[in-house]
Amino acid sequence: MNLLDTILARLQDIIDLGGPVIGLLLLLSIIAVATVIWKLWQFQALGVGRHGGIARARAAIDAGRPAEAAQILAGCRSHLAPVLAMAIEGAADTRARLVAMAEDRLGRVERGFRLLDSIAQVAPLLGLFGTVLGMIDAFRALQQAGDAVDPSVLAGGIWVALLTTAAGLAVAMPTTLALTWFESRAARERACADLALETAFHPMSSHGRPEVAAQPARVEAIHAG
Repeated sequence: MNLLDTILARLQDIIDLGGPVIGLLLLLSIIAVATVIWKLWQFQALGVGRHGGIARARAAIDAGRPAEAAQILAGCRSHLAPVLAMAIEGAADTRARLVAMAEDRLGRVERGFRLLDSIAQVAPLLGLFGTVLGMIDAFRALQQAGDAVDPSVLAGGIWVALLTTAAGLAVAMPTTLALTWFESRAARERACADLALETAFHPMSSHGRPEVAAQPARVEAIHAG
């Protein structure tokens, strides 16, 4: 028997022990792990968190060197760099369009968050549901046994029932931690986009004042998706 057959046999034993609820929790855990791996790859591909180039470009814009800023952004791996580059060269009437483009890119970063949040919330409830079903079966067996009750049999039925709750928590806790980390990275990405667009539309002079005092002084907030 090879390693795969051994793993499948162990999984089948766990499912037989905990019932179909354990099977569903195993499926949710596989989906959660796959989603986390996909998000890690996506963050790496999009350059999430790589704000060094954008920070240097913002400094160049504030210093009145837009050509240098555009050159820095051309070599920046952040997915926000193209939007900021267009904002440097764009007119004031393109502002709403650029904000929408930034929001679209941020939406890609946040894709999959709802799935992880759903798994984190459903897994404990599903585990509790399995425990309730197991307790019902245990007490029904106790009733059918009448006076010939074996405490060891009852205790065995109860711990098997509690197994689903433990499995639900084991799925939910790491999923919640992963989601919290992803959301914190996305929040920093959103703040970076907001500041970058604000800098492009209202660069600061050498005296720390906006060079253009036109219209609203702050960029439109990029609302969370």
